Order: sequence, then structure tokens, then C-alpha cells
Amino acid sequence: MLSIQSTEQLTGARISGDFWDLDQLINAIYKVTGDENKYYDYQGARQRILGICYNLRHAAQGDHQLEFVSNGLTKSVLTQHEIIFPNKNVYYATEVLWPELIFTAIALNDFIRLHQELIDSSEWNIYIATIRKFQASVAECLEQELGDDEYLVFLRMLHTKTPLTFRYATQYVDILNLEYIGLNSEERKAHLAAFALRLMLEDDEYVTLKSQLMEAAITTKKALHEIQINANYPEEILW
Repeated sequence: MLSIQSTEQLTGARISGDFWDLDQLINAIYKVTGDENKYYDYQGARQRILGICYNLRHAAQGDHQLEFVSNGLTKSVLTQHEIIFPNKNVYYATEVLWPELIFTAIALNDFIRLHQELIDSSEWNIYIATIRKFQASVAECLEQELGDDEYLVFLRMLHTKTPLTFRYATQYVDILNLEYIGLNSEERKAHLAAFALRLMLEDDEYVTLKSQLMEAAITTKKALHEIQINANYPEEILW
């Protein structure tokens, strides 16, 4: 079963599951976000989401962390069936910074809406159900870190039908990631809700950044999401 838990320093969340849990989520995301020629005005958000998939794929290949989780087998069951079998399963895990993970959960709403409008409107779409479960796990984990009122505000924003990542300047996620990394664990606890809201509301800092990026895009004739900013992540992150 897919699991999402905050890391010890509240730097981010640890996503873990067995190979098939991660593989199912990755495939669902690829299916719903479509190929690179779809939803051009959401390409920045799509690339951000696929960055998470990249980490999950490497986790499923054993490149990150391994966890050993009880599978419920008891000695009596093993005796009854006369088999020798381990009582723990291998889970694969990777960490994601909280601003990045919150943005991913929000952005997936837009792709679910697009998929339902343009591809498959069925209420029983298994790919959407898989993504909804992932979003619910993110929200459940976040609920443990936020106050009740803060969490309700986050849920209202998450439930909005208004596109939140249309032509979004995803470079802002890097800015928030780096700012968040620079906080200590107490400050992260105190300000995590504010970071979530900053991802969902276009504040003055975001508007200024996007304006600068738009000017650069016009000058270089590049897409908005292709404009590079100075975002130097530390080589090691204390999770």
C-alpha cells in the first residue's frame, strides 16, 4: 500500500510502497498527463509532475531507500501451509520536498479535469482513481502538520474547479523549495501552511517573477517553462 509520511525534519515527505504500488502510480500519472504535445499551456506543470515520476521510477529500481514492512504472515499461517516465507515485504521509498509535493497534488487536479473533459469522462477511470488516492494520501499527511483552519483552507483550494496551473511559472516552485530548505524544523512547522497557500495564490512575488520570465521568453523566443533561473540546490538535504 502506498504510504506518505513527513520526514523527521519536516523537510518533505517520504513516499513509499512496493514495486507495484509505485508502478501503478507512475503509469496513472503518465496516462492522465498525456504526451508532451497535449495541454501545451500546462507543460511547465506537467514537467514538474514527471520529475516526481522520475524519482519514483528510480526508487522502484532500488536506487533510493529500502524499507521492510510486515506482510501479516504469522508462524501459524506458515505452519498451516507448510511453507518457509519471509514475514516482511520490501518497500521502495524516496523523499520529496514539501512545496514540490504540494504543487504536484494541486497540479494533478488540472490534468484530471482535462482528461475527463477531453479523453474519458467515466467515473470509474482507474487511472484517475489511482491519482485521487495519491492526492488523498498527501492531504492526510499534510493534515497532521497543519492546524484545523489551515487544513480546511487547503482543502477548499484543492477542490476548486478553477485551473491553478494554467501557464504557471513553475520556476516559483524552485524558489519556494529553496526558501523552505533554508528554514529549521520549527520554522517549517510554523510556515508550512503559508507555503501551501503561496503555491495556490498568485502573490506579488509570483507576479513579479512571472513578469520577468515572460520578458525573457519573448526575448529568447522560448516557452515560459523553459526559462532557467538560478536555483542551486544543496548537494545534500537533511530530511
